[in-house]
Parts: sequence; structure tokens; C-alpha cells
Amino acid sequence: MNIVTSIEPRIKNINLTEDVITAELADGRTVSVPLAWSWRLSDATPEQRANYEMIGDGHGVHWPDIDEDISASGMLNGAPARPPKRESLFAQ
Repeated sequence: MNIVTSIEPRIKNINLTEDVITAELADGRTVSVPLAWSWRLSDATPEQRANYEMIGDGHGVHWPDIDEDISASGMLNGAPARPPKRESLFAQ
């Protein structure tokens, strides 16, 4: 009898503090990354941070108020979000 299991990491629970994003994965691992990895979450209010939903059967988390997504794979692979490029005040 073959049992198929997914090797894709899935988030079971997410917790944010003022400094850290911590995800509990379905396979029992816990991964934490600095909150600064997400400039949108860093700039968000506590209420905006608290309003999230799991997406893709736990493959990621979405914060609709700030249009931010974080994936389990991104957290495990060390992929911080890049802030937008700011246009120079002196650009012509």
C-alpha cells in the first residue's frame, strides 16, 4: 500500500510579535524570521497584522488589509520581501 504525502511545507499557525514572524508548520517544525523581512507587515498596525487568512491549504498566509503574502517556502528558504524602489527627489 502506497501512502502519498506532500513534501510541500504548510503553515498550520502564524504568530507575529513586534520583531518576529513565527510559523508552526504542519510537519511539526517551527520557523521564525525577522518582521523586518516584510516591510508591509513592519509598517502595519497591530489590527492589520491580526487580520490574516491561510491560503493554498497552508502554503502561505495573506493579509488583505495590506495586500501582503508570505509563503512557508519563502520563510524556509530565506526570501525576504523587497521594498519598492523609491524614486529620487532629483529625478528629471
